[in-house]
Amino acid sequence: MDGALRVGAAVFNAGDHHAAHDAWESRWLELDDGTPDERLLHGLIQYTAAVHHARNRNWSGATGLATSAREYLDALDAGYRGVNVDAVRRYLERLAGDPEFAERARPRPLRIDGRVVRADDLSFEDVADAARLVAEEYDAYDESVLERAVEYATEEVREDEPGVGGGRAGTRYVAFLFDFVGDRENRDILYDRLFAHVERERARERDVSGLFD
Repeated sequence: MDGALRVGAAVFNAGDHHAAHDAWESRWLELDDGTPDERLLHGLIQYTAAVHHARNRNWSGATGLATSAREYLDALDAGYRGVNVDAVRRYLERLAGDPEFAERARPRPLRIDGRVVRADDLSFEDVADAARLVAEEYDAYDESVLERAVEYATEEVREDEPGVGGGRAGTRYVAFLFDFVGDRENRDILYDRLFAHVERERARERDVSGLFD
């Protein structure tokens, strides 16, 4: 639950509002209706949807979802599970009454334990999950490239452990994944660089495998 909350919050705070709900949906579907965790995730999912619709000027969709999301969150403590629930509720109340408010003010960032969650706050495993979510959201990014980058990054993390020999210098792919999730403004450029690195790595692997054919 905590990992899912952080991944979704980081993706949402990076500006990928629609993609954020995928971090929470599978966990939400496992929960019994009406439990505090279910209400939290249900409310956050509808919060992201309300913001998404408002940004696309679907005013009726935004107001309906903002009202519903607030109802799910109303029964929770102001800081349930460390999330800034009360601040989100206030934003939703404003959005429900005036959906064009979304064009004048950014959505309330999601905080956990008082801190706005960014990609750099995630563990490697969580940022890998977040990168997959972002890649799935946009047609411009090849999911297989991101999956291969996660594999290479996982090798970098393992090789960086004490007592393990390092074959690949540095943590290039790890850094790419964190930047890909967190730097939405430059994401297309980052993806192009990542794609080039992955293709070069694949070419090396093909060259080595061919030696033994």
